[in-house]
Amino acid sequence: MNGEHNQNERYDLHTHTRASDGMNSPAENVRLAKEKGLTGLAITDHDTVAGLQEAMEEGEKQGVIVVPGVEISTRAGGKDIHVLGYFLNFNNSVLLERLEGLRATRDARNELIIRKLQDLGLEITLDEVLAGLDRTLRDDESLGRPHIADALVRKGYAADLRDAFDRYLGEGKPGYASLPRIAPEEAIDWIRDAGGVPVLAHPGLYGDDDLVSAILERGRPAGVEVYHSDHGPEDVERYLLLAERYGLIPTGGSDYHGVRQGVVFHGDLGSRHVSDKCVGLLKEAAGIK
Repeated sequence: MNGEHNQNERYDLHTHTRASDGMNSPAENVRLAKEKGLTGLAITDHDTVAGLQEAMEEGEKQGVIVVPGVEISTRAGGKDIHVLGYFLNFNNSVLLERLEGLRATRDARNELIIRKLQDLGLEITLDEVLAGLDRTLRDDESLGRPHIADALVRKGYAADLRDAFDRYLGEGKPGYASLPRIAPEEAIDWIRDAGGVPVLAHPGLYGDDDLVSAILERGRPAGVEVYHSDHGPEDVERYLLLAERYGLIPTGGSDYHGVRQGVVFHGDLGSRHVSDKCVGLLKEAAGIK
């Protein structure tokens, strides 16, 4: 199930780069989109827009449309909730300051995760996690749980990324940690303040459609991510109806993070996509002609 079936125009509106917890550079994601015959893609890194300039410059070279995006971490109903933003002004000083604050929270959470893992008897440090990047993390980039999972695999505490999450890092697992975050409604406002279009990400991952409906009621985003690598056909059908009920744009993307230990996490780039109709509706919502 890949969204609206216009095979001539295909956009993957959910991809990550090494600016957050993806494996590829922004330019590599763009080149891969070109190889896969996509018309365009969105770069939606967690709590950072650090990869957008590079991606857009590569898009110009490759003839690939790059939709500037972000994925903001929020919390509601005892769950981590993600809000996607599209076509935002990623040089907006207020947005950059707000995202910097979110990354500080993420850094504190990472330290708490490491302490929890150490309390479990695992010999792991944040320096070891950072060393695994094979490069210096920029101030405007963010470290995520997949980076910690990589370190757990390297040290033999987990077989692969999925095992690390299932055993230690997933919600409810002994190494999981979450600090107070902004509400989804606030992230929706932030995206709009920066001229962007807010979309509730992968509602099927939250396991609570009542909570999803409540967020849509309160926050009134412009869209909801219907097509996602972790959504089955029944999820797609359910969220299409939800989008119709609230008058939302049904969006979609793979949530591509690259290849870790030989496995593509979430979905391969382009494996979930939407047509130019969806992108047109998002541009219209952003006031772009």
